[in-house]
Amino acid sequence: MSRANALRGEASLALAGQTVRLRPDFTALVAAEEEIGPLFALVERAGDGRLALAELVALFWHCRDPTVAMDREAFAEAVAAAGLVACAPPLRILLGQILQGRT
Repeated sequence: MSRANALRGEASLALAGQTVRLRPDFTALVAAEEEIGPLFALVERAGDGRLALAELVALFWHCRDPTVAMDREAFAEAVAAAGLVACAPPLRILLGQILQGRT
């Protein structure tokens, strides 16, 4: 798995013994939005502390490197096992990209 490239707005997350690269490109964000609704509302919920675990998993799933060797259920379990403390930094990066875009 390749490392996250901060210049591309990527983040990384350690899941189930591997480092998963998260890249919030247009295709990934559109897929996430189709599943969980408008991204601006997602950012607002996150800012208010109302982001659901299912929404977090969906965003990460759609932004993950597609070569990740896990199905969606295993991915969700790995995110839950990693815990919110581990998920907060990559979530912050992805939310920042949604709001600001790449500079």
